[in-house]
Amino acid sequence: MNDDLRADLRRILGIQAVRAFLYGFGAVILGASLAASGASNVAVGLLSAAILAGMAISAITVGILGDRWGRRRTYSGLLLVMGIVGAAYAATDRLWILIVLALLGVLSTDANENGPLTTLEQAMIGQAPAETRLRVFGRYNAVAFLAGAFGALLAGGPAFIHSYWNAAPTGRAWFLLFPIGAAICLWLAAGLSAGLETEVARSRIPLERSRATVTKLSSLFAVDAFAGGFVITVFIVFWFSKTFGASQELMSTVIFAAGLLQAASSVIAPRIAARAGLLNTMVFTHLPSNVLLILVPFAPTLGSAIALLLARFALSQMDVPTRQAYIAAMVDPSERTAAAAATNSARYVARPAGPIIGTLLMRVAYGAPWVAAGAIKAGYDVVLWRVFSKVPLPESAAD
Repeated sequence: MNDDLRADLRRILGIQAVRAFLYGFGAVILGASLAASGASNVAVGLLSAAILAGMAISAITVGILGDRWGRRRTYSGLLLVMGIVGAAYAATDRLWILIVLALLGVLSTDANENGPLTTLEQAMIGQAPAETRLRVFGRYNAVAFLAGAFGALLAGGPAFIHSYWNAAPTGRAWFLLFPIGAAICLWLAAGLSAGLETEVARSRIPLERSRATVTKLSSLFAVDAFAGGFVITVFIVFWFSKTFGASQELMSTVIFAAGLLQAASSVIAPRIAARAGLLNTMVFTHLPSNVLLILVPFAPTLGSAIALLLARFALSQMDVPTRQAYIAAMVDPSERTAAAAATNSARYVARPAGPIIGTLLMRVAYGAPWVAAGAIKAGYDVVLWRVFSKVPLPESAAD
């Protein structure tokens, strides 16, 4: 790995850390603010769906035009918009304005997910040598989970500070951290080398040999993402607040602990995959996590529900770095950017429907979104295994 690429990867990890912190912080603040303001289930579902829809729309746009605009220019432009949207969220609580801003695609419901920014970062990380790629993806996701966890933990600080200082800002006013974080990200992005443009950017990268494989993977990932939309962070904070009366401080601690577990699993996953294989690691860590997801709403107490949730988070994200490496291994090198854009776009297109349908399911039973999400995700694991267990990785990717 040359020095320029090594420096670029460090800067990308730094940007990932800052924005993951902001997403972890913002998800808890937004969920708690909605619960405190008496927002309806429908309002929460619509806003969550708008955030996910914005990620999908912008990911598709970047996949089509990002190379033509230039990766570094597109990357910096999105980071600038992220800061502007954060400032706007701090200034207003009108639902329709929040929804319109969410459709710009620069917010996220989870620390390690953002449509256009993630697509660009994965394409850049894909330039790492094959023998180190899985490890880099592991670090990339570990940084996101860890930074997002600290963001979620510090989201409990505003309420604590306000209890001792009445003049301290509360609620959405803390979204003013977004423009500050965006400025740091822009400073880091300014140092990315021109080599990223010449090695990655192309006017078009068709899917030829890999088309059938990517189509199958995209379809399956869309199902998994659709189910994941039922139980995003904003919903989790909102549901625990309404069901058990959990405080903002407690939920920020829970999301922090979940992030620590996810970060640890992202580091461990490459080591497991080196022995068990990428597909085995994806399926056989994800499947038991979905059983735990189904059990959460049946927990009789707040403590037991949190324990099940944390146990689920300890396993649920091991498939993320392995999935990213699996996609890179299954396709030709010249088609990796197109494959990443296609699979990511499929996930982001399918996910916005999750919060809306989850909201409707809550009318049937308040815990129904948990059960539906776990059942659909478990079905995804079974089908993924049956379809791809007999498909060998290309010899060039055997290592």
